[in-house]
Amino acid sequence: MAGVLVVYMRRRELVLVCGPAGFGKSSLLADWAHRGQRTVAWLSLDEDDNDPSQFWRNVAAALDVYRPGLTEQVAAQLGAPSTSSFKAPITLLINSLAEAGDPVVLVLDDYHLIEEPAIHRSVEFLLERLPSALRLVLASRADPPLPLARLRARGQLTELRAADLRFTAAESTELLRAAMGPDLSDSAASALAGRTEGWAAGLQLAVLSLRGRSDVAGLVEAFSVATVSCSTT
Repeated sequence: MAGVLVVYMRRRELVLVCGPAGFGKSSLLADWAHRGQRTVAWLSLDEDDNDPSQFWRNVAAALDVYRPGLTEQVAAQLGAPSTSSFKAPITLLINSLAEAGDPVVLVLDDYHLIEEPAIHRSVEFLLERLPSALRLVLASRADPPLPLARLRARGQLTELRAADLRFTAAESTELLRAAMGPDLSDSAASALAGRTEGWAAGLQLAVLSLRGRSDVAGLVEAFSVATVSCSTT
């Protein structure tokens, strides 16, 4: 999957990684960032980032490693917290990245926590003017209120959804056998792979539940996605 993301970055302005909690969105992107050859600027969002000025200050800070001095430049454009238009600081950010030349990927993790319409409008403004050196990745539990249909029609959007994030039966079995070793039989590994339905969090919890237990066969028989879901809420 990480290798697939590398290919996508060569062709798409926006990559949307969308799926429920526990499907390994952040883990997938972190693994890809570690393996990739591009510079990756990472911003993990929270509820406080619904303030547009803070949002763009944090974006600039994430990109500052790639483009030193960007934080101060954007902050100066933002001015007071009551700033109503964000075109000036975003334009400055766009121009600065365009001058840099070398490619960078900006990952906005947990984008579903952003509810402020002004931020969505400003992200759309960025997408419409994205410099060739910048690619944007959004990890979210729900579709963001952005012009996805238009981007899709233009061939500027790549989407990885729950079905794409699931481990295949073979991948699940390989992961379980690697984690559990010879104590887990082929039949038990295959049964667990089916019961977790390729859900990353389910596979991790299965390993934690079974490690060091003597009645592996009985626990595998009793294990279910419903049980795992309840234990993670």
